Amino acid sequence: MATKAPTDSSAAKQALSKSSAIIEQVTKALAAKCSSNGKVSVSKMDQNQFVQYQIAWLTSEQKIAENFIDYAWNDSLGTGELEKLMAQVFAAEAVTHIRSEFTSRASEYGISTQELVSKLFDDATNKFLEESSAIENYNHIADLIASSGSFGAYGLSEDHEMFRQTFKQFAEEVVAPKAEHVHRHDDIVPEEIIQGLRDMGCFGLCIPETYGGLQPNDKADNISMLVVTEELSRGSLGIAGSLITRPEILSKALLKGGTDAQKEKWLPLIASGEKMGGIMVTEPNYGSDVAGVSVTAKKVDGGWSINGVKTWCTFAGYANLLLILVRTESDPELKHKGLSIVLAEKPSFTGHEFDYKQDGGGRISGKAIGTIGYRGMHSFEVSFEDYFVPEENLIGGEAGRGKGFYFQMEGFSGGRIQTAARANGVMQAALEAGLRYAQERQVFQKPIFDYNLTKYKIARMAMIVQASRQFTNTVAKLLDDHKGQMEATLIKFYASKVAEWVTREAMQIHGGMGYAEEYAVSRYFVDARVFSIFEGAEEVMALRVIAKSLMDQYSA
Repeated sequence: MATKAPTDSSAAKQALSKSSAIIEQVTKALAAKCSSNGKVSVSKMDQNQFVQYQIAWLTSEQKIAENFIDYAWNDSLGTGELEKLMAQVFAAEAVTHIRSEFTSRASEYGISTQELVSKLFDDATNKFLEESSAIENYNHIADLIASSGSFGAYGLSEDHEMFRQTFKQFAEEVVAPKAEHVHRHDDIVPEEIIQGLRDMGCFGLCIPETYGGLQPNDKADNISMLVVTEELSRGSLGIAGSLITRPEILSKALLKGGTDAQKEKWLPLIASGEKMGGIMVTEPNYGSDVAGVSVTAKKVDGGWSINGVKTWCTFAGYANLLLILVRTESDPELKHKGLSIVLAEKPSFTGHEFDYKQDGGGRISGKAIGTIGYRGMHSFEVSFEDYFVPEENLIGGEAGRGKGFYFQMEGFSGGRIQTAARANGVMQAALEAGLRYAQERQVFQKPIFDYNLTKYKIARMAMIVQASRQFTNTVAKLLDDHKGQMEATLIKFYASKVAEWVTREAMQIHGGMGYAEEYAVSRYFVDARVFSIFEGAEEVMALRVIAKSLMDQYSA
């Protein structure tokens, strides 16, 4: 079968329209099954968490496929044959996955097999899937990539593309040469990288110009943050790509709930990099269930006294400004409405342990947690003993008491889309490494790239990365308009999960050398594993945010 570049998107859109209708029908059926008195019951949802997880996953893939088609046929973005073919094949995969899952347990999804067959196994859909899924299409995608040296148009404005190239150069010349040493020796982020990002204004990407940042005062610009994050993550997740996550979360929480005086004091210091942030939310017994936070802030003369233990506090040693989610209200019935945010200062430490005592007797100490990847910033377990925080450091002042959960969520929405960008960067690095090795490595007298199983892998990796990138950019624009909270969770969920497959396949292409630390691809693999765990665990994102939001639409 000769490969044909798709001439229009009608067949793909028609197939996706049918799968979308089926997802909507199934979602309505699940919402009815899980509702009680007009509201979705989480306990009823939990009776079959698997189908709830799957509806979240399939909805993610569906929406990303729809967006990919729109991107590919938007010629103003510089797209062409490669992008159109990738989008078409990706759409076919999405519809195939939806058909397969719903057919395998139709009754659990509240739909009959007969309905599925009549609505999603019609002749037009079958033809589209068979033609689009042909191995020749994957071969052609891989060949187009190899011949052009392009993995698809980024579709950025001229200004954003210039921004991307600047940080791409920094990642290649400054970050990448240091990445392996830090990873293998579990070392700290080199000061050269931190200072370089300070000089480039990187820590002020999400802070308005009024406060010394790079963000326009009159409109948010999440795309700039994403392109910088992706390129830095492409160089190294641990020593570059994640450095701007903490200032992102910290500044978003301040912008959401801080007083004018707090914004004027802290935001310029964060933007300049003078204050390096640490985020302290998770506790040994409470991760995604932040309503159970037990670290306390007790009112004392002139401020607050902090007691308790936080864990998985990335960069807490080096950080000299800590955002801490604390329980200020003693009534346990208040749950998340009893939480507030305080900002605590401390000296900067570069080791794997630190211990600091205040003049008044308060103490903060921490020890780094050993991890398989994501090394450089170190993640700490931190203990507070009567640690004093001035009264003016309660975000929002007295009016901010009990609102810390909501301020935190504002920060996390930015953190989640940024995690998607980090995943895109690591995937891109793995894709490039896989292609490079496939072209160089010969088996049975020819490069392994010439074997169509390798081409299939390269093509599918490239499709996934580009689909994920373009939906990430779409969500960024929604966030610019104060929309897209659920979509930010959706792309974090998707990109985090597929990053494991992409980096795994890049490692597999390397064969035995992929398992050796000699090649960076082994680092990409262990780094990718963290995405589905931090910034909201995969299961919580799927069940408590995405699936719950979908059910809520049809619960009335």
